[in-house]
Amino acid sequence: MNEQPVVAVEGLTRDFVVRSRGHRLRGRRVRAVDDLDFTIRPGEAVGYIGANGAGKSTTIKMLAGILVPSQGEVRTCGLRPVQDRRALARRIGVVFGQRSQLWWDLPVAESFRILAAVHHLDRPTERARTAELVERLEMGSYLDTPVRQLSLGQRMRAEVAAALLHSPALVILDEPTIGLDVLSKQRLREFLIEQRREHGTTLMLTTHDMGDVERLCGRVLVIDDGRLAYDGSLAGLSRTVGARRVLVVDLERPTEPLTGIPATQHLGSEAQGLQQRLAFDPEQTTAAAVLAAVSRRSEVRDLAIEEPDVEDVVRRIYAARR
Repeated sequence: MNEQPVVAVEGLTRDFVVRSRGHRLRGRRVRAVDDLDFTIRPGEAVGYIGANGAGKSTTIKMLAGILVPSQGEVRTCGLRPVQDRRALARRIGVVFGQRSQLWWDLPVAESFRILAAVHHLDRPTERARTAELVERLEMGSYLDTPVRQLSLGQRMRAEVAAALLHSPALVILDEPTIGLDVLSKQRLREFLIEQRREHGTTLMLTTHDMGDVERLCGRVLVIDDGRLAYDGSLAGLSRTVGARRVLVVDLERPTEPLTGIPATQHLGSEAQGLQQRLAFDPEQTTAAAVLAAVSRRSEVRDLAIEEPDVEDVVRRIYAARR
């Protein structure tokens, strides 16, 4: 028997009426989400990406029962988000990067206790889960600190812990690393990887930080003007728009530019040709073949492969659809 999808949407559409200043009764209709169809299976980690205004947050709000669809069907954890909103709240955790679910003037620990009561966790479960989250997210030093006194990195870790306190089947993260420093981002990413591995948590991530997508997600949904532009792997996304990989070679001695190597483009040389960069399309050749051709012209001391920049790939998708 097939597992029930954690998220299933069919023909999902949401319109808004934008009223002009001074015209309360008249306005133009704007379609933020347009006839979306997709499913997310249990345990998947899916990046939901697109430009500002593409419809990402509107979709998330419909999945969580905050907004009512104008048309179409949506099921989250097998439930109707609006009609079954109270039951759904026990099955999902949601983090909005610029909104807080913590109590601003209360210590972090008090917010956790209140949320545990909201989700009807018994005391042993609450204590065990809180202890796990505090340890994994390194929050012990500020549990008794009011939320308003936390740094942004501390608050975001507390927000994620609050969303996961009741061990939800689905975690939806809307820009969870916005404004975080490199170390805080890395800690949060490692924690989310652990949660998926240990608890089978399904993850849906909307972000402009492509590092989050590359490290956390095995599948990508790209939304453009409210419509689904791509559904597949990151590697497939790159292939769709012909994105190239780059071979960076450090050579033992200064070498003339490595031009003329089949199926490559020489991007540049540094340090009198000791380091050179060659772009290639993985559909036409392989890194091994390019390296072999380079080695026939000069001895290679070291090398690195640069993968396609995902933001550039998404821009290419938008450009192709215009």
